Amino acid sequence: MKRIVLLLALFAAQPAIADSNLPPAYWSDRQLPNPKQEAQAQALMDELRCLVCQGQSIADSDAELAGDMRDLVRRRIAAGEKPAAVRAWLVQRYGSWISYKPTTEAAAWPLWLAPLALLLVGVFLLRRRIVR
Repeated sequence: MKRIVLLLALFAAQPAIADSNLPPAYWSDRQLPNPKQEAQAQALMDELRCLVCQGQSIADSDAELAGDMRDLVRRRIAAGEKPAAVRAWLVQRYGSWISYKPTTEAAAWPLWLAPLALLLVGVFLLRRRIVR
Protein backbone atom coordinates (compact mmCIF):
# COMPACT_ATOMS: atom_id res chain seq x y z
CA MET A 1 0.00 0.00 0.00
CA LYS A 2 2.88 2.36 0.80
CA ARG A 3 4.36 1.77 -2.64
CA ILE A 4 1.11 2.63 -4.36
CA VAL A 5 0.81 5.85 -2.37
CA LEU A 6 4.44 6.68 -3.20
CA LEU A 7 3.84 6.07 -6.92
CA LEU A 8 0.72 8.24 -6.86
CA ALA A 9 2.66 11.00 -5.10
CA LEU A 10 5.40 10.80 -7.74
CA PHE A 11 2.85 11.05 -10.56
CA ALA A 12 1.18 14.02 -8.87
CA ALA A 13 4.53 15.79 -8.42
CA GLN A 14 5.57 15.28 -12.03
CA PRO A 15 4.44 18.73 -13.29
CA ALA A 16 6.30 20.39 -10.42
CA ILE A 17 9.59 18.75 -11.40
CA ALA A 18 9.03 19.22 -15.13
CA ASP A 19 10.08 22.88 -14.99
CA SER A 20 13.54 23.61 -16.30
CA ASN A 21 16.35 24.56 -13.96
CA LEU A 22 18.39 26.10 -16.78
CA PRO A 23 19.14 29.82 -16.63
CA PRO A 24 17.31 31.97 -19.19
CA ALA A 25 18.96 32.51 -22.57
CA TYR A 26 21.40 35.45 -22.56
CA TRP A 27 19.52 37.75 -24.96
CA SER A 28 16.02 36.73 -23.88
CA ASP A 29 15.58 39.74 -21.58
CA ARG A 30 18.49 41.98 -22.64
CA GLN A 31 18.50 44.53 -25.42
CA LEU A 32 21.04 44.56 -28.21
CA PRO A 33 23.67 47.32 -27.91
CA ASN A 34 22.85 48.60 -31.42
CA PRO A 35 19.51 50.51 -31.23
CA LYS A 36 18.71 49.94 -34.92
CA GLN A 37 19.19 46.17 -34.58
CA GLU A 38 17.16 46.12 -31.36
CA ALA A 39 14.31 47.97 -33.09
CA GLN A 40 14.37 45.40 -35.92
CA ALA A 41 14.42 42.54 -33.43
CA GLN A 42 11.58 44.04 -31.38
CA ALA A 43 9.43 44.58 -34.47
CA LEU A 44 9.99 40.97 -35.54
CA MET A 45 9.33 39.59 -32.05
CA ASP A 46 5.98 41.43 -32.00
CA GLU A 47 5.00 39.55 -35.20
CA LEU A 48 5.91 36.06 -33.96
CA ARG A 49 3.46 33.94 -31.99
CA CYS A 50 4.54 32.15 -28.83
CA LEU A 51 4.20 28.41 -29.38
CA VAL A 52 3.41 27.80 -25.71
CA CYS A 53 0.98 30.65 -24.95
CA GLN A 54 -0.47 30.81 -28.49
CA GLY A 55 -2.27 34.06 -27.75
CA GLN A 56 0.79 36.21 -27.16
CA SER A 57 3.74 37.28 -29.21
CA ILE A 58 7.17 36.11 -28.12
CA ALA A 59 7.88 39.69 -27.05
CA ASP A 60 5.03 39.56 -24.50
CA SER A 61 5.30 35.96 -23.32
CA ASP A 62 7.09 34.80 -20.17
CA ALA A 63 7.36 31.19 -21.40
CA GLU A 64 10.84 29.70 -21.48
CA LEU A 65 10.49 28.80 -25.16
CA ALA A 66 9.54 32.41 -25.98
CA GLY A 67 12.70 33.56 -24.18
CA ASP A 68 14.76 31.15 -26.25
CA MET A 69 13.12 32.44 -29.42
CA ARG A 70 13.79 36.08 -28.41
CA ASP A 71 17.41 35.11 -27.86
CA LEU A 72 17.55 33.43 -31.26
CA VAL A 73 15.99 36.44 -33.03
CA ARG A 74 18.39 38.88 -31.35
CA ARG A 75 21.45 36.71 -32.06
CA ARG A 76 20.58 36.33 -35.74
CA ILE A 77 19.85 40.02 -36.21
CA ALA A 78 23.04 40.94 -34.35
CA ALA A 79 24.91 38.64 -36.75
CA GLY A 80 23.58 40.76 -39.64
CA GLU A 81 20.68 38.62 -40.82
CA LYS A 82 17.64 40.47 -42.16
CA PRO A 83 14.36 40.14 -40.20
CA ALA A 84 12.65 38.64 -43.26
CA ALA A 85 15.27 35.87 -43.39
CA VAL A 86 14.86 35.17 -39.66
CA ARG A 87 11.06 35.00 -40.07
CA ALA A 88 11.43 32.71 -43.10
CA TRP A 89 13.70 30.38 -41.10
CA LEU A 90 11.25 30.27 -38.18
CA VAL A 91 8.30 29.66 -40.52
CA GLN A 92 10.23 26.85 -42.19
CA ARG A 93 11.03 25.32 -38.81
CA TYR A 94 7.70 25.82 -36.98
CA GLY A 95 5.19 26.36 -39.81
CA SER A 96 3.37 29.47 -41.03
CA TRP A 97 1.21 29.52 -37.89
CA ILE A 98 4.10 31.07 -35.92
CA SER A 99 3.81 34.36 -37.81
CA TYR A 100 1.05 36.87 -37.14
CA LYS A 101 1.79 38.32 -40.57
CA PRO A 102 -0.65 36.71 -43.02
CA THR A 103 0.73 34.59 -45.83
CA THR A 104 -0.40 34.32 -49.43
CA GLU A 105 -0.10 30.55 -49.68
CA ALA A 106 -3.08 28.53 -50.96
CA ALA A 107 -4.01 27.28 -47.47
CA ALA A 108 -4.72 30.88 -46.37
CA TRP A 109 -6.99 31.78 -49.33
CA PRO A 110 -10.23 30.91 -47.47
CA LEU A 111 -9.22 33.37 -44.74
CA TRP A 112 -8.79 36.10 -47.33
CA LEU A 113 -11.92 35.23 -49.32
CA ALA A 114 -14.36 34.55 -46.48
CA PRO A 115 -14.95 38.23 -45.54
CA LEU A 116 -15.52 39.13 -49.17
CA ALA A 117 -17.94 36.22 -49.64
CA LEU A 118 -19.87 37.18 -46.47
CA LEU A 119 -20.06 40.78 -47.63
CA LEU A 120 -21.45 39.70 -51.02
CA VAL A 121 -24.03 37.44 -49.35
CA GLY A 122 -25.06 40.33 -47.08
CA VAL A 123 -25.44 42.70 -50.04
CA PHE A 124 -27.48 40.10 -51.92
CA LEU A 125 -29.83 39.52 -48.94
CA LEU A 126 -30.18 43.25 -48.30
CA ARG A 127 -30.95 43.91 -51.96
CA ARG A 128 -33.59 41.15 -51.98
CA ARG A 129 -35.20 42.59 -48.87
CA ILE A 130 -35.26 46.14 -50.29
CA VAL A 131 -36.79 44.95 -53.59
CA ARG A 132 -39.71 43.37 -51.70
